[in-house]
Amino acid sequence: MRVISRKVLRDFYENPKYADSKTAIEIWYKDASKSLWTSPSSIKEKYRNASFLKDNRVVFNIHGNKYRLIIKIHYNLQTVFIRFIGTHEQYDKINAEEI
Repeated sequence: MRVISRKVLRDFYENPKYADSKTAIEIWYKDASKSLWTSPSSIKEKYRNASFLKDNRVVFNIHGNKYRLIIKIHYNLQTVFIRFIGTHEQYDKINAEEI
């Protein structure tokens, strides 16, 4: 998968408040970059706790469920767009289906 944009992830974990997320985010990024996801079931094979929303959005639990990552995926283009990365508290304040 092509992940757009890694900078969003990097900016997040380079913030000292979220520095503990770096390893988990980098592991997710490397795995996603090497993956060939063709459907929600292909994501579920590896990420059993992933949640699927409308409009091809997927929510991942990061760093022991401390953080949430929302992506929008285009299976046919093999492209993932980072829509949100943040804490649970921040996640609760957004509309995950529209961000």
